Amino acid sequence: MHCRNCGKECADQAIMCVSCGCPPHAGAKFCQNCGGDSDPIADICIKCGVRLTKGAPADAKSKLAAGLLGIFLGGLGVHRFYLGFIGMGIIQILVTIITFGFGAIWGLIEGILLLTGSMDKDAKGDLLKD
Repeated sequence: MHCRNCGKECADQAIMCVSCGCPPHAGAKFCQNCGGDSDPIADICIKCGVRLTKGAPADAKSKLAAGLLGIFLGGLGVHRFYLGFIGMGIIQILVTIITFGFGAIWGLIEGILLLTGSMDKDAKGDLLKD
């Protein structure tokens, strides 16, 4: 495996590149398979044909925190605010008020989806960390 930030070779289970200090999957400059240059928006390496990984950035939101917020405070849209979906959070508050609390089921379901990995991105499109 190669670091996606600096292109140097890393151990397969590495959580940090010893050359640059970044998480190996956090970058987007190099292919994790061959170490060749890659376009940051590319999905497939043009040198070796492998699908490029898109790891969670260092400042990524927690999937566990978002899921628990959804389960316990989902009716108030707190998990949506946490993930950066401000408009959707406001809509969830309004639905919960209009339905006399029954709209909270929406947040509960989303909390479960967050914990199971079905919802895995924040408002910026970044992956949630485990």
